[in-house]
This record gives sequence, C-alpha cells and structure tokens, in this order.
Amino acid sequence: MKKIILTISAIFICAGMCSLSAKNAGVPAECEDVMLQAFYWDSYKTKTATDSKFGRTKWIDLLKDTAAINANFDVVWFPPSAGPTGCGVGYSAKQYGNQDSDWGTKSKLTELITALHKGNTKVLADVVLNHRGSGTTWCTFLTDYFGTYGTYTLTQKQIVSNDECFTNSSSNCYGAASSERGAYDTGDNFDGARDLDHQSTAVQKWAKAYTQWLLGSMKYDGFRYDMTLGFHGRYLSMYNEAAQPYMSVSELWHGIDRQKQHLVECDSNTMIFDFQAKYSMKGIVTGSYGKLNANKTFEGFRKHGLERYSVTFIDNHDTFDRGGAYGDNQFTPSTDLSTATNKDYVLQASAYMLMMPGVPCVFYPHWASYKEEINELIAVRKQAGIHSESQVLEEESGQYKYHATIQGHRGKVIVRVGKYRSKTLPEGYELAVEGGNRGAYTVYIRMNPQGVEQTASGSSSKGSREKFLKDGKLYIRVGERVYDITGNKIQ
Repeated sequence: MKKIILTISAIFICAGMCSLSAKNAGVPAECEDVMLQAFYWDSYKTKTATDSKFGRTKWIDLLKDTAAINANFDVVWFPPSAGPTGCGVGYSAKQYGNQDSDWGTKSKLTELITALHKGNTKVLADVVLNHRGSGTTWCTFLTDYFGTYGTYTLTQKQIVSNDECFTNSSSNCYGAASSERGAYDTGDNFDGARDLDHQSTAVQKWAKAYTQWLLGSMKYDGFRYDMTLGFHGRYLSMYNEAAQPYMSVSELWHGIDRQKQHLVECDSNTMIFDFQAKYSMKGIVTGSYGKLNANKTFEGFRKHGLERYSVTFIDNHDTFDRGGAYGDNQFTPSTDLSTATNKDYVLQASAYMLMMPGVPCVFYPHWASYKEEINELIAVRKQAGIHSESQVLEEESGQYKYHATIQGHRGKVIVRVGKYRSKTLPEGYELAVEGGNRGAYTVYIRMNPQGVEQTASGSSSKGSREKFLKDGKLYIRVGERVYDITGNKIQ
C-alpha cells in the first residue's frame, strides 16, 4: 500500500460540519460525518467464532478504543442499550428505562458516551419502537421509568389487534375482545415480540418520552430506528419533531420506491440506510462494476437526487455472513475477511463508499480487519471535505473498473476501483492512496486553489483537529495530543 503522499500544510479538518433545518429533524445538511457501526451480531459475547477475529464490543471494550474512534469517526452507532441483562443483542428489550444490558452496565455506557463526547464524536442510540419484549406474560409489560420525562406502563390495549398474541392459544390474551386490543398494525408484523400500536396516544407519549430521555438524560445525540417498515412513517416524524435529534437513520430494508415513499411519510425528517447502494457495491464481488454507476444500473438514492438522506454501508449486523441461515445478503463469501480476495472486495467497496455522497457507515469487522487502510480513506474524504450532498461530476464504468470524480467543500477526488482501472495520474491531481492486494483501488486529490474551507451555511466544527503528514506517515492532532492513524497516542 502507498501512503497518502500529498503535502498538507496545517489544514484543519473540521469534521462533523453539518447544519440542521427546522424542516429536516435529524437530517444534517452537507454533512461531512463518517459513521462507525460499533458492533456486530452477538459481539457482546466473549466466546464466539467471530469474536476471535474482530473483538468483543461491550461498553468496557469500546472504552479502550475511544482514541482511535475519536480520531477517525464523527458518529458512532451503538447497539440497543435497553435491558434488562439477558435480552441478548437487544432487539426485543423488555424495559427501556433500564440501561443495564448484555452490552454492559448503565454506568459504563455513560462513561463511554462521555469519553466519545470529549473527542467530539456523537453517539446514536439503536431505538426499537416497532415492537418490544413482554414482561411476565405475553401481554404484559414492565414499567419504564424515564425520570423527569415520566413513568409508563403499557398494556395489551397498546398491542396491535392483529398481533399473534391474540390468535395463539398459548397466550394469556388469546381471543381478547376488540375493545381490549389496539388498532390494526400500520406496517409489517414482527412475530418475535409484541407489535405496538402507534395510533395509540399512550404509545405515542411513551415513545416521545423515551426518545427525549435518551437525548436529555442518557446524552445520546441521535437515533438509528429499527424496523421502520413495521409502522407508518408519520409516527417516526412525530417522535423526531418532539425530540429533535442531531441525526436520525431509518432501517427500511426495501427498494428505492418504498424508501422514497417512507421519506414522504416521514415528512423528510429522517435519513435512511441505502440498501440499494449496498447491493450495487456487491457487484464488485461478481465483477459488475457498472452497478456502481448512477447513470447505468445503480438504483439508489444518488440516481434520484436524494443523497442528503442516504446513509451508505457495505455490511451490517443483519447482512453480514454469520454462518448457517444468517446473513442473507452478505457482501463477502464468508466471515474470513483475511483472504486476499475478500480484502480486495472490502477495500474496493470502502474506497467507493468513502468517496461518495451520503453519510458512509463503516462496519466494525471491516474496520477491525483493515483499520489502517480504512482510516487513510477517511482522512482523504475529510481532507477534500466530501459531504452528504457532494456532486459526482463524472462517472465511467466498464469491465472490472469504475472511475468517478467527486466535489468536496475543500477539494476534489478521483476514485478508481478494479483491476482494469486507469493508473494514469490525472492532470492537476496528486496520488492520495492506493491499496489492495492486487492494487484494487486508487484515489487522487486536488485541493481548492484558494485554500479556504468552504462549508455549508450554519455548519459547526467538530473541534480543533488537524491531519498532517510527517516522514510519509499520516497523523492526527487533537488539541495538544497527537495520534497515529490507528489511534495510538504519539505525544
């Protein structure tokens, strides 16, 4: 791998430069943020097959890695922190006001959030509002205590009328009268827990209190909403307007037409994980590089001019291959990311994703496996000031190659991926990064001649942070501290 070789003269990289509009709660404008998904499935466990390769990610483990996270990422997405302990990954939590979970204690979570905030990194809570785990029976729930935001106990009247608990003879509320049920579900059913009726004012008050409490008391900065296909988008918009998160990301595992509909339903008060972009990047595995091109077969947010609402990703805890029947849409053929082929796939996709508009979300196993390479790509993105609404000026794709030119706040980059890509140095550009076992990607950069940082109106700086080169190596200065690209403190 060739390191970043351009000369940087004390340019301050103001990450997290995002401004909010009153009409777009949770949707930063021209956002330069890079996100880290700081977990994968079952990564709270100490003895799993994947743990030996990627590391455990309980709160206490992430605390040890805050320097590297702060040096490279602006936003970190945590797994569901609602408890109690024993709820596993947390997608069927039973008591939302209880923040002692299998990921660790509330005190360690608070310590971790504080440490990340000191490095000017924001934290997203994984919020599960479509469904929740039952209490002592199918149709009872534990009480949630949200301090000054109130105390709430939901009942079976807040469960959608078509939930399986009313039709399964094993349930304590089997055959309940319509007056003892909620309204019909406004979205898809989830049969692993009780689906909540968001038409109910009781559920709405509970959800508003919970999201406001996460921001106000737990000091989260925003939300990743789980399974938003399960309830109508008007309710997600309602909760975001009440809580006013810095960032909101909706998990709507569907095609672009349904995602566009979701944006309308939400009154554009959320971003969405761009699943189509993920599927297009999977074309790298099959040699279908044309799928990366918005003018050809790409059917993601870029083709529809919706980059501002796009959170791009290569893999996540659901899509990653966990073996057996899990990981239905995995990017790589197996969880063994150490193979030369898999490394090329991941790094080509990372180079593409990290140079494109939208907010890129790096998956923890990829970062753990290729930390130096991914951190270098992040540094180039931040150097050029590529943001969520950056223009893609030119695109070209063919057999085993893809080229694009992207405009950032402070410069332009040219990204080229694939073994048949051109390696000719573009006029006026400098080589920034080249890597991969087979030379799988190349990135060139050209800074704005005026050398003045161009930002979105009303944007805010993440803090005093400078990325600079010394003896051919990239370093990050945060205040008086200096770190290498992996987050190790140098001075």
